[in-house]
Amino acid sequence: MTTTIDQLFNVADFVTEEEREWQLKAREFAQTKINPIIDQAFEDRRLPVELLPEVGEFGAFGMYMNGYGLRGASSVAYGLVAMEFEAADSGFRTALSVQGSLAMGAIYKFGSEEQKQQWLPAMGRGEAIGFFGLTEPQGGSDPNTMLTSARRDGDQWVLNGKKRWIGLATIAQVGVIWAKDEEGVVRGFVVPTETEGFKATAIENKLSMRASLQTEIELTDVRLPADAILPGAKGLSAPFKCLNEARYGIAWGVMGAARSCLEAAVERSQTREVFGAPIGSKQIIQAQLADMFVEYEKGMLLALHLGRLKDAGNLTYGQISVGKLNNVREAIKIAGQCRSILGGDGITSDFPVMRHMANLESVRTYEGTDEVHQLVIGRELTGIAAF
Repeated sequence: MTTTIDQLFNVADFVTEEEREWQLKAREFAQTKINPIIDQAFEDRRLPVELLPEVGEFGAFGMYMNGYGLRGASSVAYGLVAMEFEAADSGFRTALSVQGSLAMGAIYKFGSEEQKQQWLPAMGRGEAIGFFGLTEPQGGSDPNTMLTSARRDGDQWVLNGKKRWIGLATIAQVGVIWAKDEEGVVRGFVVPTETEGFKATAIENKLSMRASLQTEIELTDVRLPADAILPGAKGLSAPFKCLNEARYGIAWGVMGAARSCLEAAVERSQTREVFGAPIGSKQIIQAQLADMFVEYEKGMLLALHLGRLKDAGNLTYGQISVGKLNNVREAIKIAGQCRSILGGDGITSDFPVMRHMANLESVRTYEGTDEVHQLVIGRELTGIAAF
């Protein structure tokens, strides 16, 4: 009798009944809704946008926020949902993050009560899709080089600039655009996508995250009312607080991708025979599976620890960087080793592993590269910024 990954390390032993219910709900959605179509969506370079209202229907968008029709679930519950979505595909979990952690998070943390009332209930239901416009073509990991500008013209703001690698913008109804005002201070603006001068174009030539939607945005004399500004956001610390919400979700999510790869490798080790016996009977394969599982289990425990710290209000930027850096790095290693165990068939769509490998390279880059998080951790250890 074999033991499944969930049985060997059962996260249900460490979470509440409500958190487990969220996880199982997300797992059922991922397995019945996302998995049957994700390989074709990846091939077609298409985000399954038809599923987004269903995600809203069961309450996953902005699920850890309170009020405005949102569920007020724990951060651990959100992490478990992110993990189950990413076990299906990193691109779909990214949509959850862009909508729920970044776009909704910015309005929830820094918006006026009118902005919250206008957008959060509809976004929570998946009836309005949002984006988060921070990254620029020349900026990458250094958003302080921001060129997008916001100037006052009477009782209006006028925005000009470009953004790149912005999730969901071509299908969104609203977004949060970050721009420098005339004093050089970074401010956030709520921008309906129907506003004249706003243009979003999908980035098509991706070899990773193909079942997701990233875009370029051009802002040409986009005029907004004075109350479009996020009153609580002033300086780069505001978008960074939103990014940390997304980075937290990544620490959980990539463990879903790692688990999916591990499950494929374990199953293959039991069924593929070479030299007259299943490859799982070979010591070297068992050693590889054991080492990968240990890293998966450590990553899960780290994500859980971060979740408990977050729910207690004690999670720091440095701790989030530890989670993002370690778990993405280990998930990539696990995916690569599992691909090797699957042999040549591992590069085909018969298995999800190569898709996860490609996707995880994008996850490694966005929300802070490995190098950025190493420098964050180094600053925490030494007290010296080396950026």
